[in-house]
Amino acid sequence: MLPQVWLLPALMAFLSKPTVTMRLRFQLIIFMLVRTILNTVHRMVYPFLSVFARGLGVEITTLSYVVTARSFFGMFAPLFGTIADHRGRKFGILGGILLFTFGMSVVALQPNFITFSLAVLFAILGKYLFDTSMQAYFGDRIPYERRGTALAVTEAAWSLAFIAGVPLMGLLIAGYGWHEPFRWLAGLGLVMFAVIWRMVPRDETSHAEAALQTPPKPGAAKKIRAVLTNIPALAGISIALWASAANELVNLIFGVWLEDSFGLKIAALAGASAVIGLSELGGEGLVALTTDRLGKPRALMLGLSGNALASLLLPFIGQTELGALIGLFLFYITFEYVMVSHIPLMTEVMPEARATLLSFNLTGHSLGRMIGALLATFIYQRFGFFPVALTAILFNLFALLALGELTRRLVILPRLLAWIQRREGSEA
Repeated sequence: MLPQVWLLPALMAFLSKPTVTMRLRFQLIIFMLVRTILNTVHRMVYPFLSVFARGLGVEITTLSYVVTARSFFGMFAPLFGTIADHRGRKFGILGGILLFTFGMSVVALQPNFITFSLAVLFAILGKYLFDTSMQAYFGDRIPYERRGTALAVTEAAWSLAFIAGVPLMGLLIAGYGWHEPFRWLAGLGLVMFAVIWRMVPRDETSHAEAALQTPPKPGAAKKIRAVLTNIPALAGISIALWASAANELVNLIFGVWLEDSFGLKIAALAGASAVIGLSELGGEGLVALTTDRLGKPRALMLGLSGNALASLLLPFIGQTELGALIGLFLFYITFEYVMVSHIPLMTEVMPEARATLLSFNLTGHSLGRMIGALLATFIYQRFGFFPVALTAILFNLFALLALGELTRRLVILPRLLAWIQRREGSEA
């Protein structure tokens, strides 16, 4: 009940604000439900990694390479940001749902390792296109001082996927086989497309942009160049990279760790996923309650510090099944607080290239998850869980340094670039 205690009062207070129209209130709820379905596919791979590996007849390491490839596909996220900036938010949102539905359909029609891999990759491409377009859509329409609470509503889908989506997928897998969830998800994809098609208006120009009568938008290449030469933007992307790398280290192997340590099977792993989902919902509730009041940078600092502390505690209190679940609860609640506080901050770093920057932010997440996925099984299989936790702490410290750069309390990147330029000049 604790996550609901945090989330519901803040949500009700936000929805009662006169700056939030009835249409936007309704859309926030619908988008949260749609994202729950998209996130379920993304997240069910982790607790059922060994289950999918056995069903597909491959090693866990082989399947972890598919997860790594999924993260690599985040390199293409900036392309999706430019699509949303130039073709419109609705076009990007619907395109993301179509990619997701296609990926689910190929496994539903022909379940094997190749189609499973394609489904994982198409699902993440669809998620990237959908997420950047949706975040830009609400960023256009909701004032910055209310945006943290608004995006916390949509980000509740991340935890709801673990609370409801993954356990339901576990029931389908236990009853009908590893491939059964994909049939249901393909059908839900078609329903989502129809709902969003009717709900999102064609006119996607925000009231703020219309009032300012802004000149024609720069091209995609100029927006990409602007992001890559903006120090605060790069620092914000670095936060996403290192925080996601720390999270992925635990994400990828927590199901294997619980199965190895305590012999948990499908139903128990689904239950563990629900516990993690509740912790993340609590993180989202804390964001809705505190981030706009504390300020986004301060909230990020608290979240990153808390996640580093949770990483340190996890190996010590994880000696029992209950202790492991408590440790995972603390780890995921602090990580979710970081992620949901980070998004509204990034929506205002470069308003003139909002969707493009948000897509680069997803690239940072993807690179971080790729780093974490590459290291997780290697470290765990050779050295155990404790070094995994230590590496997660190190990555959180890197993210704190990037936050200092973003808030200009530290000046690292400009000095580094100046040093490189001096070296190049001396060598010439």
